[in-house]
Amino acid sequence: MRKRFAFVLGTCILLGASVLAYAQFLPEDLAERAKWEEFLTTAKIVSGEQMTGPKSVTNPWRVTLEKDGIKREALWKNVFGRPRGYFDSWKYEVAAYRMDKLLELNMVPPTVERDYQGKGSLMLWMESWMTLEKKVEDKIKTPSYKVFYWNRALYLQRLFDNLIANEDRHQNNYLITKDWRMYLIDHSRSFRSSSKFTKELIYTEKHKERLEMKELPKVIVDKIKALTFESIKLAVGDYLDDDEIKAILIRRDLIFKEIEKLGKKYGADTVLY
Repeated sequence: MRKRFAFVLGTCILLGASVLAYAQFLPEDLAERAKWEEFLTTAKIVSGEQMTGPKSVTNPWRVTLEKDGIKREALWKNVFGRPRGYFDSWKYEVAAYRMDKLLELNMVPPTVERDYQGKGSLMLWMESWMTLEKKVEDKIKTPSYKVFYWNRALYLQRLFDNLIANEDRHQNNYLITKDWRMYLIDHSRSFRSSSKFTKELIYTEKHKERLEMKELPKVIVDKIKALTFESIKLAVGDYLDDDEIKAILIRRDLIFKEIEKLGKKYGADTVLY
């Protein structure tokens, strides 16, 4: 009996370790995700303040919601068009969250469509310790015992942004928790379908800072491999058009060509874990 218990416990520890190698949301966060989606959709918006300034390119609203004695803040965005010369759409915020769920990446906060000052996206406000910008500006070093997991989270971010063609992952779009987990926000400038984003990926050795996808979990890579037009359409609904979905699949194929290159460069067992 003791041997059987030890075997089960050991198996659970190993499985837990493999999940923690890339998980950013905690298990309890994921267990409540549907609850927060429902809250964002149905809770009353009791107050809101528009965010302005050079770091608020799309001028979203920080709103407070209340239902059944629960209060939470969220970010509402209704951008659609070219406010700063680049095409932005609130629909891409919802699509990014749904793609995150489809892949079980679990890095993007719950996001739904919601009417406020018109139609827009509503993302659950995530409390964080700092942004990547603050980390860089204040020269805050990642603790040595967290470097391994922090780097793997960065590789996952690059994989996701390569897939969805997010051309605007600046340092304020990385939220960092005190235990060094990473949340990804702001995806209104994603899902490009022009030739620039269907011929090459954003994160390869050609990147200006040579940022690559050096280590990737097989379970996520397999989910990307299994993507089809139908599975993406079912997940994202009308938030993406057919050309945008086809562009995802083109980039999916580019990702696998890139993984093959990385395998030859760093070793297949290193690139896929």
